This record gives sequence, structure tokens and C-alpha cells, in this order.
Amino acid sequence: MAAARYIWIGDSLRPASEGVVPFVSAAVQYGFAVFEGIRCYATDKGSAVFRMHEHVERLLDSAHIVGFRELPVTAEQVQTAINQTIAANEFSSCYIRPMIYLDGAMSLTVEAGEPRFVVAVWEWKAFLGAEAKERGIRANIASFTRLHPNIMMTKAKVSGNYVSSILAKTESQRAGFDEAIMLGPDGYVAECTGENIFVVRNTAGNKTIYTPPRAGILEGITRDSLITLARDSGYSVVEEPISRDQLYIADEVFVCGTAAEVVALREIDFRVIGEGQAGPVTRALQQEFDKVVSGKHARSAEWLAPVLALNAAALND
Repeated sequence: MAAARYIWIGDSLRPASEGVVPFVSAAVQYGFAVFEGIRCYATDKGSAVFRMHEHVERLLDSAHIVGFRELPVTAEQVQTAINQTIAANEFSSCYIRPMIYLDGAMSLTVEAGEPRFVVAVWEWKAFLGAEAKERGIRANIASFTRLHPNIMMTKAKVSGNYVSSILAKTESQRAGFDEAIMLGPDGYVAECTGENIFVVRNTAGNKTIYTPPRAGILEGITRDSLITLARDSGYSVVEEPISRDQLYIADEVFVCGTAAEVVALREIDFRVIGEGQAGPVTRALQQEFDKVVSGKHARSAEWLAPVLALNAAALND
């Protein structure tokens, strides 16, 4: 796997070795930073970033939510930085991490520091393991609760929010599971440590997919994509509270995220889900999602943003 040679810092590309954050900063000391996780895919028409506009918009929304008043970048500048960083590293497919972090601010106020902007890219193939897509993964209910919306800003993708995700996933993996499901403060299913969750219950020909309401979760862009693809395919998607025991008796449970893409949960809390493998609804949505990101779906044109600088360089080789 090739290492990235360049990183975007501020307003220009720099050698990757310069991609460091000051130790004495609110970003390191207190987790005060906002970020995005985005994917670039190789397609028959060249490399393209999946739902670039929506990810950049959420990055800036996150910065606004946590209280940044003046940002060092506009949406257009973020997109330019992402494209140039991908092109400079010559990655036809990669994971993209733009971030706005607070430098300084050791006095615990936003105004005491300066916002800084960086973009890093790296090659990343299978977040949950090579066999996860085919076999599904094992999960358990975490002992850690999803953040209360009056404790942290749950609509912002804040670095510090993920401390609980790390604790929950570490606990689960040490217990022999692959992933953790986090309940909300109300006791209902919220999301996994880095993925949104969906439930299928096939009763009397019912073509309905259920997912937790948006109020207490991070509204994933992959989640939104799957809801659209499911409805395109004739499924109804209902947002309503889901209890942990509803997971146990579901015919299918699957999760989604930028890194994970679409993966089934074959077992939860030592209970086999459905047939113990990815079910027909999960597989159908996996296939639809794969078509989109490979440029072979009717929605590919609206959801894929070509990396023009990289594609032009490839044509000239």
C-alpha cells in the first residue's frame, strides 16, 4: 500500500512529513476539531469523489455548530484542496480526511485560538475486514451510551465525539466481536461506533426498512444515499425508534458508512440474525451502492465528482 507523499496545509500542498499538529492546541488537548470522511473511487471514466458537495457542506456545518465564527476556507476552496491532494498523491481510489482544527485556545474558548485547515488522503480498502461484505460481521450492544445531544453536538462530526466510539469498539473487539452498537440516552438503538444502522423485518411480503430517527444520530451521507437507493428500488424506509430486542428478531440488520460502505450484521449479542449472513435486501443495496460508486448507476452522474486534475494527468501519460 503506497504512502501519501503530500498533504494539504492551509492554502497549499506540503510534503506529508509536515502534516503535524502542535501539541499545545485545543485540537490535541481537548479534541476540538471537525472533520469529514470521504471516499474517492476508481471508475471507468476516471477517479471520482463520492458526494463531495454534501461532505464539504457538512464539514462547514460542523464548524459552524461548534462555534467557529471565521473559517480559513470556503466550500470551493475545500473542494479544490481535496482534488489537488488526491491528484498530487496519484491515488486512483483513496480515503479523504479534511479537517478544521483549533490551534491554541488553551484557555477553553474558541476565540482564543486560530482555525487551521488540512486535508490528508490515504489508501484504504476494507475498513471492517476483507470478508465482512460477503459474510457479515458480529456485533454487540456497547456498555457505552451514544452522546446526549445536550452534552455534545451530535450533528457535528467533532473529533472529541469519537472518544466514546473508541471505547465502545475496543470493548467489543476485546470481547471477540467486530463492532459495537450504541444505544441512545433514551435506551433505543442509535448507531454503531462509525456507522448508521438499518433493520429489515420480512412479514407478509412487507418491503419496509427501518432505521433510527435522525434527532440523536449523525446523519450519515452514506445513510442518506442508501435511503434514496432503497426507495428507488421500491422499498419503504421508515425512521422510528428501534429497541435492542427488535434487532434480535430482525430478518436482516445492516450498517453503512463512508469507510464501511454496506455490511450485514450476522450476529448480535450471540444471537444469529436471520440466516446468519447478508440477506437479500442487504445484498441488493450492496449491489446498487457498488454500481453508484463505480459509475455504472443512474445516480452516478449526480453523486460522483470527477478528480479532473488526476484524470487529465492520466490521459496525458
